[in-house]
Amino acid sequence: MKKKVLVTVLAIMLVAAMALVGCSAPEATPSTEASPSAEASASAEATASAEASASDSAEPDANATQAVQVAQTANDEVIKAAKESGEVSVGLSIPQLANPYFVSVKNGVEAKCNEYGYKLTVVDANYDVAKQVSDFENFMNQGVTAVIACPIDGNALDSVTKQMNEKGIVVISFAQLVPNANAIFTVDEYSYGQVIGENAAKWINEKLDGKGNVLIISQDNVESVVKRADGIQDKITELCPEAVIVARQAGDNPEKGMQITEDVMQQHPEVNVITGNNDSGPLGAVEAVKGLNLSQDVLDKFYIGGGDATPEAIEKMKDETSVYRATVDIGPYDTGENCVVAIHDIIESGEMPIKDAVKTTYFNMDPVWQEDVLAGWTAKGAE
Repeated sequence: MKKKVLVTVLAIMLVAAMALVGCSAPEATPSTEASPSAEASASAEATASAEASASDSAEPDANATQAVQVAQTANDEVIKAAKESGEVSVGLSIPQLANPYFVSVKNGVEAKCNEYGYKLTVVDANYDVAKQVSDFENFMNQGVTAVIACPIDGNALDSVTKQMNEKGIVVISFAQLVPNANAIFTVDEYSYGQVIGENAAKWINEKLDGKGNVLIISQDNVESVVKRADGIQDKITELCPEAVIVARQAGDNPEKGMQITEDVMQQHPEVNVITGNNDSGPLGAVEAVKGLNLSQDVLDKFYIGGGDATPEAIEKMKDETSVYRATVDIGPYDTGENCVVAIHDIIESGEMPIKDAVKTTYFNMDPVWQEDVLAGWTAKGAE
């Protein structure tokens, strides 16, 4: 009875809304005016449609809720079993261990797993999407308690992470978004790029009178971080309108960063600013610039910078003669630790977070300049 009353009220509201729309619309021509019989017909159709919609939507919603509750109960049982047994195994999926950022994250994960007594298995996908999917499937088949990962292509992991959800395996996402994660640690890629770009722009304006020639070492081969290089480029263009973006090329590691720098500077020796998505590519740029035998006057104003505040970058900045001027600290070591803490908290609570309760934590983004490092600043977890 209540359903019929609700449907009738909805139908009346719909007809009233139609009347109001008619009042506010421009005056209709005679050929388009609705007759009383047409209005009655429309009202009847609206009522029938509302009844059908209410009838169709009621049962599926109830079934869906029940299915979620059943799955949630099963997941909670798995979590409780892990807590009771004290045996927790963690799989860590890294896009590429040649990247110093991911090494720092791994170090944080290892430290916290050792503290909690968790067994850890680390796999390197080497930026191979198919391998990362296979690694996830292997983790699932091994029956790990939890998986921590930064995806190369999140969409490719959708199916396997759904299966993990069904089996009660905790999924923790860091940096980029893993589908169906139970906790997320991430960064807004475009905003991160803008902070990196602002560092470069500050140098251009203060040391080069706003007229730098810029090489951006991006990660445009990884779809999830293309926006970071967009942020770098847009911020430099905004703050230094006379600066020239000479080239933007993808370099995932120091070797590629070195090769890109050598190739670009052979064609464009005027380049005096090199910035990148992270510290990895720009670290290679440092070695390339060393081999160019540039004059001291040029080197004094030369800028290389990146992001992630990796131990390798900080070590370069400790040398007063280094052209590595700035990075951005997003706490990779802390991120690794926090991912494991999230697993620990879920296990201790005995409940798997459902979709609407999944917590997202954004990284801080703090510029670190060479003078900060020379004054004693160091990255947490630096070896």
